[in-house]
Amino acid sequence: EDGKEEEKEPSDAQQNGDKEEEEEGKKDDRNINFRFMFNIADGGFTELHTLWQNEERAAMSSGKIYDIWHRRHDYWLLAGIVTHGYARWQDIQNDPRYVILNEPFKSEIHKGNYLEMKNKFLARRFKASGRSRAGSGLESFPSCTSQLLEQALVIEEQLRRAAYLNMTQDPSHPAMALNARLAEVECLAESHQHLSKESLAGNKPANAVLHKVLNQLEELLSDMKADVTRLPSMLSRIPPVAARLQMSERSILSRLATRGGDPAAQGSFGSAQIFNNNFGPNFRGPGPGGIVNYSQMPLGPYVTGR
Repeated sequence: EDGKEEEKEPSDAQQNGDKEEEEEGKKDDRNINFRFMFNIADGGFTELHTLWQNEERAAMSSGKIYDIWHRRHDYWLLAGIVTHGYARWQDIQNDPRYVILNEPFKSEIHKGNYLEMKNKFLARRFKASGRSRAGSGLESFPSCTSQLLEQALVIEEQLRRAAYLNMTQDPSHPAMALNARLAEVECLAESHQHLSKESLAGNKPANAVLHKVLNQLEELLSDMKADVTRLPSMLSRIPPVAARLQMSERSILSRLATRGGDPAAQGSFGSAQIFNNNFGPNFRGPGPGGIVNYSQMPLGPYVTGR
């Protein structure tokens, strides 16, 4: 009996060991499947997401997740700006919480203008001056497009405010006719693309229908050409987005930098008097309803969606 008990003990220990290994394996799987989620919902109005895709592809394929600047670095850059303030690049880099921002610059540490180079990149990444980085020697960094983090955040906030106010484009506006005709052209061409093959195969009814479709497409394209000619003068009469939302870009940035429950941020993000005169905080939204007060609107987070 003692022998049987001794035999059971190692088997139990073995089972426990197997369970521990399985649990560790599950943990490893969870770590492997973990994906960093951060997004700026700019509605495709900037090149930010195209840039992110290219950067992440380069980082993943090379295995240099921290050495090549991509979406993850932008998240921590924004977090550093919220913590230390705009243009406090040295404070952000010295903060151990944002050490990831220093990783892409390690190969350039021997250069004399190392610190200046880092600060300029961070400033351009956020403010997006639009100047190319050609010849800088930093292969880890892409050229900065004219619309990056700050502009994407502004557009995200503008889209959120437009949705909050239920603002939509007037379907009767002449500019919308061009969009409607384009959709009609795409639908007509896609739904009848099989006719060309049938017509070439000698199908006479298909050939007759194909000619009718081509005539319709020709008329639509002619109308679109006329719409495009009138488009510049029509668009020039549309008020700017900031005017329609009754909020300047500066005040949007001030709001983005304000934490929930805190008073409006001052300093670099603060609203200047020049904007206060042009854009009041209250205005009447479209449709029935009273005055809309933006101060009552909930703040939007930096992290949106997944």
